[in-house]
Amino acid sequence: MLGNQKGIRRKEYVPDYVVFDLETTGISDRRDQIIEISAIKVVSGSVVEEFSSLVNPLQPIPYYATRVNGITDAMVANAPILDTVLADFFRFVGDMVLVGHNIHTFDMKFIYRDAMRLYGKIPDNDYIDTLYMSRSCLPNLAHHRLVDLADYYGISTVGAHRALNDCRMNQQVYEMLATIQ
Repeated sequence: MLGNQKGIRRKEYVPDYVVFDLETTGISDRRDQIIEISAIKVVSGSVVEEFSSLVNPLQPIPYYATRVNGITDAMVANAPILDTVLADFFRFVGDMVLVGHNIHTFDMKFIYRDAMRLYGKIPDNDYIDTLYMSRSCLPNLAHHRLVDLADYYGISTVGAHRALNDCRMNQQVYEMLATIQ
C-alpha cells in the first residue's frame, strides 16, 4: 500500500476495487485539510464493506466549504484527527485499486500529501478516475460532474457532497460506465 512511487491511472474496468471520496476545507492541496473520508469496498462488482469517518482538521472549517458539504465545526469537534483516520483508511483499502471521481487532480493530491507527511511514503495503489472514464465513454454529455452522471443513469443524488453518499453514487456510475467501455 505505501511505497515510494505513485500508482498508475488505469483506464480499464476492474471488478475488485475501493471507491473513495474526500470532503475538505477547500480546494487547495497546499493549505486545506481533509474533513471526511469514506470508501466502499467492492468485490466481483458487489459492495462488501463500507468505511466512513469525519476528521477533525484542527482548524475552523470555512463557511464556503460548509455550504458545499454541510460539514460544520461542531460535527468534527469530537472526530478523530487525520493521523488515526488515514491509518484506518489505508488498512481498509489494502492494495486494492482505488476508484473515484476527479481523484487524479483532487483527492489523490490530498492523500499523497498527507501520507508523505505522516509516513514518509505514499500509496502505490493504481487508481481509476471516473471523470476521465466518463469523458471517454460519454463524449456527447455536456457535463461530467458526478451528479450529472448519476442523473444520466437515473441514480439518486440525495446527499451529494457528503463522502459516503458520493461513494455510493460513484460506485453505481462506475459499474454503468463499465458496460459501455
